[in-house]
Amino acid sequence: MKKKLIAVPYYIWALIFIVVPLLMIAYCAFTDAGGSFTTANILQIGKYGTVLIRSVVYALIATACCLVLGYYLAYIMAQQSERTKTLLMILLMLPMWINFVLRTQAMQDILDLIQSWLKNAGFSLQVSNTGFAVVLGLIYNYLPFMVLPIYTSLEKLDPKVIEAAEDLGANRLRVFQKVILPLTMPGVGSGIIMVFVPTISTFVISEKLGGAKYNLIGNVIQEQFLTVYNPNVGAAISLVMLVLILFTLVIFSFLDDETKEGIL
Repeated sequence: MKKKLIAVPYYIWALIFIVVPLLMIAYCAFTDAGGSFTTANILQIGKYGTVLIRSVVYALIATACCLVLGYYLAYIMAQQSERTKTLLMILLMLPMWINFVLRTQAMQDILDLIQSWLKNAGFSLQVSNTGFAVVLGLIYNYLPFMVLPIYTSLEKLDPKVIEAAEDLGANRLRVFQKVILPLTMPGVGSGIIMVFVPTISTFVISEKLGGAKYNLIGNVIQEQFLTVYNPNVGAAISLVMLVLILFTLVIFSFLDDETKEGIL
């Protein structure tokens, strides 16, 4: 009984700041300006199909790149001494102490500088205000969210398990494929979710680095609420994104359960 009473403040907080806003979004999504029920808002999402596809593709590319880079960095960190681990962790987290918008603006300034150098050198390659710049910004901002859960999983590995696999004749590649990777899949799954969910709905990075041609679905939602002043359509798009994100979480949860069964 006491444990339930302790959890009451959390339930109240969740009700006010999670459940109520979600209900408000659902209400706005299925009503018009006069409050009448309608599905027209949902149907208007088709107009932004290209932007939605671009958002999913960019999020998948950024997540895949963060997975490869993040696993490599986490693996290297896990092999170091305690002092080196602390130093590498500080270097990894240091950019996160800077405001998100400032980090993105700094990335834009760096890309503009590179663009200027390329132009002076006689190259016509476009770097800033491109889809590449948006994906690069996504990777830069969300890479730590992939590294940390994988690193935590690697730190929990029992060295005796790896030694046993090596004693049985497995080479390093075999040990990684059959022992290290399966046992760190919970961290991989958490990292993928922590990167994919915010990258598919971001709007600051695409606004700063992509220009008007490479807006993502987050920019459309922001525009509907703050520029067009059509919160009903904005809520409808937000609701669809919420369903898409929940669907992604269910898939990764299912894959995680399958991985655990395979290990056991």
